[in-house]
Amino acid sequence: MITITESAQDYLAELLAKQDDALGVRVFINQPGTPRAETCIAYCREGDVQENDQEHALEKFRVWYDVRSLPFLEDALVDYSKDRMGGQLTIKAPNAKMPRVNDDSPIEDRINYVLYNEVNPALAAHGGEVSLMEITDEMVAVLQFGGGCQGCSAVDMTLKDGVEKTLMEQVPQLTGVRDITDHTDTSQAYY
Repeated sequence: MITITESAQDYLAELLAKQDDALGVRVFINQPGTPRAETCIAYCREGDVQENDQEHALEKFRVWYDVRSLPFLEDALVDYSKDRMGGQLTIKAPNAKMPRVNDDSPIEDRINYVLYNEVNPALAAHGGEVSLMEITDEMVAVLQFGGGCQGCSAVDMTLKDGVEKTLMEQVPQLTGVRDITDHTDTSQAYY
């Protein structure tokens, strides 16, 4: 699990004392298991707690951990170091970008795993990439292309024959994929 040092707890408690409506802090990772993973600590207010969050009481405040982020927070460290400029809160989560998926993982994690480990390396040859934006209620993966894929004349073929085929084979719960990229911008297009 994540370690929050005493100095970090003191610093966060001081910040929380200045907030009238904060219940504590919430720790989560945006896009866990991908190269874009970002570990975050935010004030947790009424309505911010998610149904599956794990709550932990520290001596001076409460922490809620996003359940989806927990496997990626293993061995994480939050620390605060004073310096001449005041101080700095640091978060080190060595497993945040590590793909950790299995059949029980959330569908977003499984899709991101396939995109970042199989699809994007192939697209990188043309300076392109694709990211998951959302999953609809109909189980359609909504994707956005970037780099050399944005505005590329071959993107429809790439989407249907490459990305969709790969995702549908490896994540059978999906019913399809949809591209929301604005392909009118062809300034970086590969073709």
